[in-house]
Amino acid sequence: MTNDLAKEQQNVTDIFYKYRVQLKNYIAKRVFSKEDREDILQNVFYQLSKIDMIEKPIEQMSAWLYSVANNQIIDRSRKHREVDMPYVTAKDDEDTFLAEVSSLMFDKDASPETTYLRTLVWKELDAALSELPIEQREAFELTELDGFSFKEISEATGVSVNTLISRKRYAVLHLRERLGNLYKELLEG
Repeated sequence: MTNDLAKEQQNVTDIFYKYRVQLKNYIAKRVFSKEDREDILQNVFYQLSKIDMIEKPIEQMSAWLYSVANNQIIDRSRKHREVDMPYVTAKDDEDTFLAEVSSLMFDKDASPETTYLRTLVWKELDAALSELPIEQREAFELTELDGFSFKEISEATGVSVNTLISRKRYAVLHLRERLGNLYKELLEG
């Protein structure tokens, strides 16, 4: 083992011990499954271990680690989608659009156009979710993207079911407006 390789491995180990607890807490606030939390944490440090810290040192280690963790959380939630977003019977263009967006996002069709539109919708959805207050965003993500019931979330967080329903309602209203604008742009474009 060369001296540079030993130094690099020691550096990754030091970083692991310095940031492990903070990252674990960050991930735990966003992912309920203990196994998934552990997998995400391991993947973050695996990504770090693949970087040549001697050749390309990371200047903002904390920001880099949290960015990788956040990307892992988003990737995990996309892979674990099993339930389409439920919408009331389409009575107007807005509800029709939401049903179409939902089917597009979870459709297995891999045509280039569909893939592009799906990427665009996910990007807009991520941006719209980031605009929400954390409580509303979490209520939406946990129920719609992670598949938890309001009762499960209430038991885990201590927040009443009615409060969670209200938070999700506000999130849905915001998302309808934001994604509705995207829909109009796509139709007019």
